[in-house]
Amino acid sequence: MTQLVKYIKATMAELRQVNWPSKKQTITYTVLVIAVSAVVALYVGVFDYLFSQGINLLIHTF
Repeated sequence: MTQLVKYIKATMAELRQVNWPSKKQTITYTVLVIAVSAVVALYVGVFDYLFSQGINLLIHTF
């Protein structure tokens, strides 16, 4: 049981040293992650559609 208490105290001490981001930084980074994710999803979706259409064209041609 003493090991658990030591672990919790050490964890709390480490968390006090963390440099937490401000609210503005958190919102900015969240919006950035969502925007980049949407762009990547669109990019992958466009190529998926194009390759699917190409494969369908090849299958129905031959």
